[in-house]
Amino acid sequence: VQLQASGGGLVQSGGSLRLSCAVSQSTPIDHYAVGWFRQAPGKEREAVSGIMVSDGRTYYKDSVKGRFTISRDRAKQTAFLQMDNLKPEDTAVYYCATGFLGGWMNYSPERHNEFYWGRGTLVTVSS
Repeated sequence: VQLQASGGGLVQSGGSLRLSCAVSQSTPIDHYAVGWFRQAPGKEREAVSGIMVSDGRTYYKDSVKGRFTISRDRAKQTAFLQMDNLKPEDTAVYYCATGFLGGWMNYSPERHNEFYWGRGTLVTVSS
């Protein structure tokens, strides 16, 4: 399984960015979720948002609800994270991942190996 992430960059507070994550796998990943985690300097990695490829069920971290929107293109096995009204506290390296949706809901560092990970992409929000 390979994950190709794109997007990220520098934006002012209140601005928007869009991340994408394409999953390459020989067999369909319908029973998995795709989404993002983030890790700010000096902090642990945390779950941000995930979406079930099959039925579109979603998970959002409380602090991003109403600002971030996750979607997916099932045929292309690609997920998108539209991030609006970004805040300086959203600054972090964002990692796309695929795994069971429950992993987003109950993530801890001990569960790292339950996911396949893509390269991180830096999101910087200036105040």
